[in-house]
Amino acid sequence: MDDSIARMPVVFFGHGNPMYALGDNRFADAWGAIGRSLGKPRAVLMISAHWETRGIAVTAMDRPRTIHDFGGFPPELFAVQYGPPGDPALAARVRELLAPEQVALDQRWGLDHGTWAVLRHVFPDADVPIVQLSLDATRPPRAHVELARRLAPLRDEGILVAGSGNIVHNLRTMDWERPDLAFAWATRFDRWARDRFEFGDPEAIADYAAGGEDARLSAPTAEHFLPLLYVAALRRPDDVVDFPVEGIEHGSISMRTCRAGVPVTSSSTRAGSR
Repeated sequence: MDDSIARMPVVFFGHGNPMYALGDNRFADAWGAIGRSLGKPRAVLMISAHWETRGIAVTAMDRPRTIHDFGGFPPELFAVQYGPPGDPALAARVRELLAPEQVALDQRWGLDHGTWAVLRHVFPDADVPIVQLSLDATRPPRAHVELARRLAPLRDEGILVAGSGNIVHNLRTMDWERPDLAFAWATRFDRWARDRFEFGDPEAIADYAAGGEDARLSAPTAEHFLPLLYVAALRRPDDVVDFPVEGIEHGSISMRTCRAGVPVTSSSTRAGSR
């Protein structure tokens, strides 16, 4: 480790509704506070729920495009452009660390809303390079933990490794009329994942499907849960852990943010806790 480079924390963001990208809400405010506490990393490696592939890919372009990968939202959300640089050298470093796995250097994807909706508040000046690592949908959860562990050196190289998804993400059971609602099963599963992240047990988190009905309802598909595994796998035993954002929206969307590696003196900004 270069003594001139501070070890970066790892962060999992519960990103929730794409409309939070527009700001003027408690989640965007909390994400901004997280960014101010981080300082300026050399770059960000983001694992987003919204880029699933067969095999592993990493964005390797100089200027990633802003992807509006959703429908049914107002024009002002589609008008958002977030234009940080990419980092082809970081993409090559990720491929090196994941060898002998085959990693495609992608020139087509860009930044999906799981990335830009959050990071435009974390780094509003768009001056921190961002690279996305895809979720290989062919791999079981424990394989993602093993992949993530190979990325551990990045924390000592000034790279913020982050995940973006939701611990609880069930769109079919959402109650759009009651934003403050939290179903009992969603609350139990969210707390289950929180406890295992705090205790440093990524294998237990990867075995979430063994959690029965609570797990089936909370993560009916894997893509929003898997980014948490990358952050949990990179949590070190001496890391201070906190949860700067908590709360469940509309019954079945957890907004929890999980962070490891914060300074001992850091205070948590709890947005939407209930």
